[in-house]
Amino acid sequence: FRAERDERGQVTGLSEGQRIMIRAGLTKLTMLEKQFEKQDADKHPKLLIITEDTNVSPHVEDFLRSTGLSDDDFLRVDSGKKSELGPKEWEPVRDKLFDIDHHKSPKVIVSVLMLREGFDVNNICVIVPLRSSQSGILLEQTIGRGLRLMWRGDDGIDELKRETRDRIRNRLEPTNDFDVLFIVEHPAFADFYEQELGDGLVGGVGDDDDRTSTGDIERVELREGYQAYDFEIPFIIREADDELATPRIDPQQLASSKFPLADLLRRIGTGDRFASHDAQTGTQYGDYRVDGGVMTATGYNDYLSRLTTRVSESVSRSFTNSSKKYKELTAYPVLQVYKPLLLGWIDSYIRTRLFGMPFDPLKGENWRVLLLGDVSEEIAGVFAPALVATLDTEPTSAAEVLYRSLSEVDWLSVRTSSAVEVKKCIYPKLPIPSRSGGLERLFIEWADSDSHVEALVKVHEYKHDFLRRPYLKADGMPAQYSPDFLVRTEFEIYVVETKAQSALSDANVKRKQRAALAWCEQLNLLDAGLRDEREWHYVLLGEDIVKEWHAKGERASTLLDFARIRRKAAALRQDTLI
Repeated sequence: FRAERDERGQVTGLSEGQRIMIRAGLTKLTMLEKQFEKQDADKHPKLLIITEDTNVSPHVEDFLRSTGLSDDDFLRVDSGKKSELGPKEWEPVRDKLFDIDHHKSPKVIVSVLMLREGFDVNNICVIVPLRSSQSGILLEQTIGRGLRLMWRGDDGIDELKRETRDRIRNRLEPTNDFDVLFIVEHPAFADFYEQELGDGLVGGVGDDDDRTSTGDIERVELREGYQAYDFEIPFIIREADDELATPRIDPQQLASSKFPLADLLRRIGTGDRFASHDAQTGTQYGDYRVDGGVMTATGYNDYLSRLTTRVSESVSRSFTNSSKKYKELTAYPVLQVYKPLLLGWIDSYIRTRLFGMPFDPLKGENWRVLLLGDVSEEIAGVFAPALVATLDTEPTSAAEVLYRSLSEVDWLSVRTSSAVEVKKCIYPKLPIPSRSGGLERLFIEWADSDSHVEALVKVHEYKHDFLRRPYLKADGMPAQYSPDFLVRTEFEIYVVETKAQSALSDANVKRKQRAALAWCEQLNLLDAGLRDEREWHYVLLGEDIVKEWHAKGERASTLLDFARIRRKAAALRQDTLI
C-alpha cells in the first residue's frame, strides 16, 4: 500500500490499506500488553511503524492521534524530525528512544529505518512496514529491528519458546507469543518472507480468542505465611583492610600432563617459514614462522608471560553485575602483585613436573610443544584452581555478615501443566521442566511429604542470582554455578544438586561440587548464632539413589544426611583439589 498523493506527487494522507495495517498493529500490541502485564509488569512491548519516507511520517502521527493515542504514546524518529528540532532538542528524543524498554510510553515508534547501529532495544514485538512493493526497504532491515529477545532467564518461558519454534516449523499455530516477532503484512509478501528467511521460521497466526500470548505460564507469588518457609542466607563480607597471605604453590604437588612428550614433539614439526621480498629489488628479509598453536608466542619467555597473564586474569574476574561492587572487589590487585611468583611456579612446573621428567624448553625447539592448544589448556587448568585454593584463606580480621532472603524474589513463572504443588515452600508451586523433569518432581514431592523437612525451595538460577557461586571449569575458565534446591531440617540446611546418573562423573560437576562444599564450610565457620544454629551441607544426588531410597520408603531427610559430602583430610592437599 502507498500513501495518497496529489498530481504533483505530494503526500496528502495515508491510504485506506495503510490505515488498516496500523489498526491491526495497534490491536496486536494491545493484546500483547494485556497478556504480558499479567506475567511481568516491567515488560513493555512496542510497535514499530516503518514509513515510505519522511513525508509520510507526519500523517502517521496524525492518524495515531485520531485513534486516541496521546503524543506521549508515540515517538517519531527520522531525519525530518531531527532537522525540525535541531541538535540540542534532538538529544533528549534520542535518549528517550534508546531507553524505551524500561518505560510504558512511548509504545509506538514511527521511523523510516533511521534506526541503525547502536539501536539495541529488546521490546519491539510488532512491526508494520508501510511501503509499496517497489520500495527499497530490504527485508532484513525490516525484521532486524525486532530481532532481540525480550524474555530472558526464565526456564519455563524458554521451554515455551522452544515449543513455539517447533510448532511453527511444523506449520502449527504457536500457543504463546514470547519472543515472537509479529509483522503486519499484506498476504502478497508471504512467499517473499518464506523465500528469504527459509522454511520453519515464518508462520501465520489466526484470531483465536482462546489463545493467550503467555500460553500456560502462570505467575506464582509468595504464599500466605511464607515467613515460616523462608531461607535467610548469610553472606560474609570481608573488610576492605583484610590482609591476604602470600600464595604458596608447590609445583611438585601438581598433577602432571596426560600427554606423552614424545607424541607432542612429533606433532609440532618445524612450522612454516615465510620471508618478505621487496617487489622491485628482490631483496629478501624478515624471516618468520607460522605455527598452529592456539596460544601463539615468539619464544619461551613470551609464552611464560602470556600463560601467566591468562591464569591470573581468569582467577581475578569478579562475578558481579554491579560496577560499584566490582570496584570494591578489585580494589586490591593481589594477583598483579604476585605475578612474578606465579611465573616462576609455572616455569618450574614445566621444567620438572609437567611431563613427569626433566624438560628443557630451551633445547632446540622443545618449547613449541607448549603452544599446542591441549597443553596450554591443561597447564591453565592445573594452575588456576590451585591459585584460587591458596588465595581462599581465612580473613585476618572479623568478617561482617549480611543476609539475603529467598522471599526477596516475590514471584516466579511456572508452567501450569508441569508445576508441582508444595506445602513447605514460600511459593505454592514450583517449576520443573516438562521434559526430563521426573527426577526433580520426585525429589520435590518426596521432600515436601517428609515431616522432618521444615522447608524447601527450588533455586531459580536467574532470579535467585545472589546464590550463584563462582568456580573454574575444567579448561581453567571462570563460570558460575547455581544449586538446584535448598532443604531445611531442624539442625541442618542442605544445598542439593540432582543429576542424571551419567552426569555424576563429569569433570565440571565435580568442580561445582568443590565450590559448593567450600561455601558450606565457610558458612559453618561462623558462630552458630549467625547461621540460625544450623550446619550447612552439600549433597549431590544421582537419579538411581533417589529412586532406590524412595522405593524403600525411606525419608528424604535421611538420604540427605547419608549422602552429604564430607571433605576428607587428604582433600586439603593441593593435588587433590585440582
